[in-house]
Amino acid sequence: MKDKIRLPADLGLAVREHRKAHRLSTVQIAQQSGRSRDVLHRLERGDDVTVGSLFDILRAMGLCLRLERAGMPTLQEMQSRFGQDDEDAA
Repeated sequence: MKDKIRLPADLGLAVREHRKAHRLSTVQIAQQSGRSRDVLHRLERGDDVTVGSLFDILRAMGLCLRLERAGMPTLQEMQSRFGQDDEDAA
């Protein structure tokens, strides 16, 4: 799982990785959260979901959010984000 979540896609990837690592099915999370599997899939893709849906899904997975000062991205984060753009241009 990534250390920093800066984009909806980062959050979706972190949720999906946690779900799979803990062998939680989408059906199980949907039932426990009271949300549809479609909402979970949208979250995992980094698409917009309501804040309420996000918290319900995180709670069903035994997770919570913590806010911290963002600061500057690390060199590794910059290379990860923009390195592919340079390779495409070559």
